[in-house]
Amino acid sequence: MRMPLDAPPLSEEEIALIAEWIDQGAKWEKHWAFIPPETSIKPPETTFDTIAVNGIDHFIFNKLEEMGLQPSRKAEKEILLRRVHLDLTGLPPSKEDYNRFLADTDPQAFARVVDTLLASPAFGEKWASMWLDLARYADSKGYEKDLHRNIWKYRDWVIDAFNQDMPFDEFTIQQLAGDLLPRPSESQLIATAFHRNSMANDEGGTNDEEFRVASVLERVGTTFEVWQGVTMACAQCHSHTYDPIKHEDFYRAMAIFNNTADKDLYNEQPKLFTYKPEDKEKVHHLLNWLEEKLDKHPAGASAGESHPAGHAGDNPASGTAGDKQFLYREKESLLTGIGYRKTEAEEFQDKSSLIELVSHDQQSIWQVQDSSWIMFEDVDLTGVEAISFGYASLYGAIVEIHLDSPLGPQIGEVTLDVTAGGFPGNAPETWVVAKASITPVAGKRDIYYYFKKDQQFAQDLLRMDWVFYHEKDPLYKKMGPESLRKITAIEETEPLYTPILRELPPEKSRKTYLFDRGDWRNPAQEVEPGIPAALGSIPGDHVDRLSFARWLVGGENPLTARVFVNRIWEQLFGFGIVESVEDFGSQGIAPTHPLLLDWLAVQFRDKHDWHIKSFLKQIVLSAAYQQSSAVSKEALEKDPHNNYLSRGSRTRLSAEVIRDQALAISGLLSPKMHGPSVMPYQPASVRAFGGTFWHESEGEDRYRRAVYTYWKRTNPYPSMISFDSPTREVCTSRRIRTNTPLQALVLLNDPAYIAAAEAWARNILEQYPGNVEKGIAENLQLITALPPGEEKIAALTGLYKESLSYYQSDSSGVKLLAAETEPAQKDPQLAALTVVTNVMFNLDEFVTRR
Repeated sequence: MRMPLDAPPLSEEEIALIAEWIDQGAKWEKHWAFIPPETSIKPPETTFDTIAVNGIDHFIFNKLEEMGLQPSRKAEKEILLRRVHLDLTGLPPSKEDYNRFLADTDPQAFARVVDTLLASPAFGEKWASMWLDLARYADSKGYEKDLHRNIWKYRDWVIDAFNQDMPFDEFTIQQLAGDLLPRPSESQLIATAFHRNSMANDEGGTNDEEFRVASVLERVGTTFEVWQGVTMACAQCHSHTYDPIKHEDFYRAMAIFNNTADKDLYNEQPKLFTYKPEDKEKVHHLLNWLEEKLDKHPAGASAGESHPAGHAGDNPASGTAGDKQFLYREKESLLTGIGYRKTEAEEFQDKSSLIELVSHDQQSIWQVQDSSWIMFEDVDLTGVEAISFGYASLYGAIVEIHLDSPLGPQIGEVTLDVTAGGFPGNAPETWVVAKASITPVAGKRDIYYYFKKDQQFAQDLLRMDWVFYHEKDPLYKKMGPESLRKITAIEETEPLYTPILRELPPEKSRKTYLFDRGDWRNPAQEVEPGIPAALGSIPGDHVDRLSFARWLVGGENPLTARVFVNRIWEQLFGFGIVESVEDFGSQGIAPTHPLLLDWLAVQFRDKHDWHIKSFLKQIVLSAAYQQSSAVSKEALEKDPHNNYLSRGSRTRLSAEVIRDQALAISGLLSPKMHGPSVMPYQPASVRAFGGTFWHESEGEDRYRRAVYTYWKRTNPYPSMISFDSPTREVCTSRRIRTNTPLQALVLLNDPAYIAAAEAWARNILEQYPGNVEKGIAENLQLITALPPGEEKIAALTGLYKESLSYYQSDSSGVKLLAAETEPAQKDPQLAALTVVTNVMFNLDEFVTRR
């Protein structure tokens, strides 16, 4: 069959080119992206070197010369100030910022502004959003139930990492393998939540192993997309059609990630338990009191040794007992040592398919039907004579206690009575305690609690809150009543938890098999951990997540530095040097400036030593970045999408920046950082979807930066979705940019933007009493950057007068505004000016970065 099959024949020029290549030896080379960048690249010469600031300009201007173009003039100072503020912090400059910068004629004035912005806490909040898209961060687990996930400490870790200018190699290693570092810190363990952001299926009846495997498969694809810009996921079902990645390579990479302890359980184990700052001090004080009491007790010397690790809530950092930074682990060790052994029922290590967590808080288990069970691993039963349960029940139930398997040797049984006729809001109002005597057992065993119906067969037999192991003659009972009160106070102080990664011990490590056609039910040959040969090899004999992470940021890796500097470029200019930031393979879009990309990658890795802030500074100080976005006819013809930077970039702002900008300009923006995600204004109809999950925050939490907004995958914050934010069910390298009518409707009608418009109007009235027209003109510059033209001022002033006349003649119309206070609703002047400020939020300059 003649090639190309079913396509027109090659042209004479193409045939001649192939013939010439054959005559030259037909040497076949790797795709450019799989060849490490040369370290000897130097910026080319350019006839525009008098305006070039650094090497970046030489590459950009040299290419423009080849295209018969020339650089644009430098942007006006006001435009440039707004641009760099939005790019580096996601917040607009204030009037004072404009005045200060315009008055500063020092050539280093702009560099000083850049330094100030890079040092601002707002920097990390802005740049975190990019990374959270890649990390598919959300406050819920995904799939049908989409229950809450307590993982906000990871989001805060990302913000702090950017603010602290953590080198990207450390940033990489801590997220992929922080738990494998020697004596990992609390921060390094939280970093591993990067891969605990993968979705988990809590729907009843699902196969836990199926969705554990699904998470691992997703982690492989995500890791290679984020750090290598390679479509590794394509090789899950067959060898890659276009890039040199074999079907087996995918599963060799899977073997690197396949030995983490998580397994799609409701409780999201393993978890890192921490305390809020105020609770940390309280618990630390109580533990010190107990330790002093224990030291004085005759049996105190041996306390803490009788029951080493094995508690279901153990902190996963091995070897950290007694380490003050792991306060929860210290608490567990001490209480276990004195015989106070209470385990939360939801912290099981395995369960049957008929067990769920009570959805209102996920802090107790729910036996959905008869013959269900939960299991705890390696429980030390030495000296235990009875086991108590905190429970609630609508129909009564029986609990059998078995060893080693659901139907293994039975060592105890208890009948649980009915405790209530109903559970308002699905939450028991009263919990009851039942106690079961057990047959004496020595040593550590897996223990199964097997739940059976009593007299009625129903779907809601039992809720269980906790399990308590009664030792014979425990030490805590000898320490006096005050000790028990201290213990109770500690137990009532609820810890925070964050899902993290933890490697299985060698004796429990999993084998990894190639899945025929990607089906986890059809394992074929066993594979060993590794990476595609086209990308190189991992040094050493032992390949795990840590050695893999170190290889990613090692000098021989051809892609990591390229991929990340390309992401930075895309954030600043709207397009990457490789536009397909997610795909550097043969089907990706070829780089516009290949030598610049390689030069930047080497600069980032070697000159900046992986530091992001200094690298950003190098880019924003370049003349290419500081060009005016005004476009000439010739540039529009030869560089229509500005891929070659014939002018300053002009892009649509992200959802987060648009929201934050409105709050900042209005004066409502809260500077509060960190903490649980918040729930700002949202339409009531959305709040009611699938039950009330949205509980509107109060006070300044309504006006926190968008990065702190609660992110529910099946029902994300609607105004941000309208402005093209992803749902974060999967890794997102590029956000699409649209300008749909929905966006205008959001800015005109969303309560958050109405509240911001009203607050801004109130500020203008306070600052310009009796001269609203001047207030409109001077405040409009916060959006336009350049002093606004007379036409705009006249239009807005006319709108104010028209609206004021309307509200003065019909005060009932004032009530249509979403004002927060009754007096404001009766103020026609405020109502009229709110209409004007709301229109100002709808200008093109507001949603565009120029």
